[in-house]
Amino acid sequence: MSLIQAGVTSAVAIAERRRGKLGQSVYAGRPHRVIQRSFFALKSSTWLGVVSGFVEPVFYLLAFGLGIGQIIGNLTDGAGNPVSYSQYIAPALLATSAMNGAIYDSTWNVFFKMHFAKLYQTMLHTSLGALDVAIGEISWALMRGTVYAIGFMIVVTPMGLVTSWYGLLAIPAATLIAFGFGSIGMAVTSYVTNFQQMNWVNFFMLPMFMFSGTFFPISIYPEPIQYVVMAMPLWQGVEMVRGLMLGIIDGALFVHIAYFLLMTIAGLIFTTRRLTALFMR
Repeated sequence: MSLIQAGVTSAVAIAERRRGKLGQSVYAGRPHRVIQRSFFALKSSTWLGVVSGFVEPVFYLLAFGLGIGQIIGNLTDGAGNPVSYSQYIAPALLATSAMNGAIYDSTWNVFFKMHFAKLYQTMLHTSLGALDVAIGEISWALMRGTVYAIGFMIVVTPMGLVTSWYGLLAIPAATLIAFGFGSIGMAVTSYVTNFQQMNWVNFFMLPMFMFSGTFFPISIYPEPIQYVVMAMPLWQGVEMVRGLMLGIIDGALFVHIAYFLLMTIAGLIFTTRRLTALFMR
């Protein structure tokens, strides 16, 4: 049997298994193939872009936490306990590291695959469905964000910046953050048509990074501005990770988790619908 015949037989078998099942028009149960393709592509690409996403928050920690932090002194955590400035910003930089890893893959990489490599058109001419592609790409972004988070935790833990055993849960929390940002990032990118529009990603990401309680409490803002900041996903992520790393476990933690779960579901739905509209006409 030739490779072409084998491929056709496999595609027919997959189509038969999908028949009559919920979501059969968009899901084949094969997102792992999209992840596999991304892994093969990573092995042949430069590692400089990958490493930079991990090094950046470490540099911020050294510059602000160990540098400016010596001038600022102690702050207070959510329970009113004094913490060093390094302990205060480390969780925020962990959340930022997860966000950056997920956003990079789900925006610029997706933009290139969609408009230059024409990869998704090719994928959707196989047995893969739009939801397979969405889950596969977003999961790959999630993995990248998680790797960044693990690397950052390896750096900050020996420095004494993780003050609670709950800090171990900061890694799955960072994974949830990456999942949320990855799904929304891909959904937004599906509407982008040129490089100029892609610059809007940085336009929104940089202010969110600077003002979401990363380097100072949001209590310094006027009250209306505080509500705007609290609606931002990075603030939700920063507060979730900060609470875990500092051992502050309260009802707000579950609000943050619910926020990212809804964010992830919304991103998956919009991405699937958009890919279907673009490439399944």
